[in-house]
Amino acid sequence: MRFRIARVDLSNRKWRDESIDDKTLRKYIGGRGLGVYLALKEIPKGIDAFDERNKIFILTGPLVGTGAFETGRYHVIGKSPQTGFLGDSNSGGTFGPWLRFAGFDGIIIEGKSEEPVWLSVIEGDVKFNNASGIWGKGVHHTEKIIREKVGFTNENLGSVMAIGPAGENKSKMAAIMNDRYRAAGRTGLGAVLGDKKLKAIWVYGKRNVVKEMYDPKKFIEEAKKLTDKVMAHPISQSLTQLGTLVLVNLVNSVGALPTKNWKGGVYDNAFDISGEHLAETYLKASKGCWGCTIRCSRVAEVPEGPYKTPISEGPEYETTWAHGANLLINDMSSIIKINYLENDMGFDTISFGNTVSTLMELYEKAKKGELPEKKAKELLELADMSGIEPTWGNINAVLNLVYLTAYRNKIGDIVAEGSKRLAEYFGSPETAIHVKGLELPAYDPRALNSMALSYATSNRGGCHLRAYSVSFDLMGVPEKWDPLSKDIKKVKGVKEQQDWFSIIDSLVICKFNAFSTGPEDYLEVLKAAIGWEDLSVEELMTTGERIYNAERWFDVKEGNYVDTLPKRLLEEKLPEGPAKGHNAKEWLDFFLPEYYKLRSWENGIPTEGILKKLGLEEFINR
Repeated sequence: MRFRIARVDLSNRKWRDESIDDKTLRKYIGGRGLGVYLALKEIPKGIDAFDERNKIFILTGPLVGTGAFETGRYHVIGKSPQTGFLGDSNSGGTFGPWLRFAGFDGIIIEGKSEEPVWLSVIEGDVKFNNASGIWGKGVHHTEKIIREKVGFTNENLGSVMAIGPAGENKSKMAAIMNDRYRAAGRTGLGAVLGDKKLKAIWVYGKRNVVKEMYDPKKFIEEAKKLTDKVMAHPISQSLTQLGTLVLVNLVNSVGALPTKNWKGGVYDNAFDISGEHLAETYLKASKGCWGCTIRCSRVAEVPEGPYKTPISEGPEYETTWAHGANLLINDMSSIIKINYLENDMGFDTISFGNTVSTLMELYEKAKKGELPEKKAKELLELADMSGIEPTWGNINAVLNLVYLTAYRNKIGDIVAEGSKRLAEYFGSPETAIHVKGLELPAYDPRALNSMALSYATSNRGGCHLRAYSVSFDLMGVPEKWDPLSKDIKKVKGVKEQQDWFSIIDSLVICKFNAFSTGPEDYLEVLKAAIGWEDLSVEELMTTGERIYNAERWFDVKEGNYVDTLPKRLLEEKLPEGPAKGHNAKEWLDFFLPEYYKLRSWENGIPTEGILKKLGLEEFINR
């Protein structure tokens, strides 16, 4: 199977057709793995994320668009303006499959356009289009206009990837959106596209990727077995029933639902923002990504009232927590509205909600005289000038901040930089809850202790999708761990999950497959798809380890790379709940040294020995 890439140079508005050789694919597969390989080869060390030499790699994998076991995804990679390290993100919807149907398995975006541009990628060809008329518009309106221009108003045909005003104005929290509501949100890569003046990409074609496989008949048979296994699992069934919001009450029950900018882990009004409550109130339907059988996405509508919102997708668990418990907002209708607006403006909702909670705490400190005097005065004046009062639970302040931040107006100009830079600017860096500049998602590692290691060693910063050890600590999948035990086996579990998730992101498939399957379940489908008849579980896991080490090598060469957690989580003990009295320092101090030994790293840096063992010697001196 040929892995075909369109290399697009925005500087001179030209493109060329390229292929990835089978040897490279065998080492990196596609998606995230191929992305880090290309980033190491093509992104110069030490450049700013807004340097025109930065690139965005938009990549699929060998299983995308096959209609089997949640394969409707794509992966984006580039240097992150938010962290300064390797940035990457993953999105569902339909864009990944339609990119493959359009004749390409990936697109490389390089250079910068002088004027706003959008791309049409149709049947193996790329065309450049003037985007001046849609620059400044929201994601929803942008997709509508592009669909009208290309003559495909039916949302089941073709797909649009776009950035909103947040990306255009280079907010460090800007997402790359597709299908209006889906987001490659983390690490701020939408801002890189904004810097390059690339507004959108339209993809459409009629390529049949299954027919190109090594053994299509065998693939269909094996894929059916795998789909049945995924759907038989209780977690898949619960996601179908209540979506990701099924987690709210569960995480709250163990005291791990971060509340009031991570001051606590128990939210008294958790039910009001739960999947159960959404089902009783504003839920209209469920929806899945292309070819998905789980259908975890919620479709909601607020038909009337101050937060009236049209039928739209979401909100998901992370979004709901970030704007619910973390801001002390328990009005589900307002969270639906906030989610709708942030999607339209093109924000990563995890980072945005965390940054607003940082602002609320800073504002509270300014009122109490707990910030440097000049900074306190500046913050209070900025808030007043902006017409907002960012106090806990103030819904209207959040709604206004969405627009102020997207267009970098008044206080929104500094909020757009994300929580780390916001807190540093106002003289209280410990107020921002992040790892390596990326805001944390909704699991408190003081209560789910394996997540202390998962967060600290995540290559892209604060992330639950490098290792979702919540599955062990909370759900008992694939085995149950005591969430507060100092058990050395957790180190091995986190490391192996990091390697396995590297493979999932390179295939590129949904991580919800991982609750019910392991690497051994994908051997036959991969053999049928690609023809690697001698593929083994050991080779797959080595490939995952190679990818994780390659990412780490990219990052440590950028300098100042430390595996740690926010001061609040390390030093402040949870005040209530089952994990009352615990901080994260006790967990991280126990786990991290053993993790480095297992990885053959010295103080977080891969040794020359492990790099050579994994076949990464070409990058040692690069």
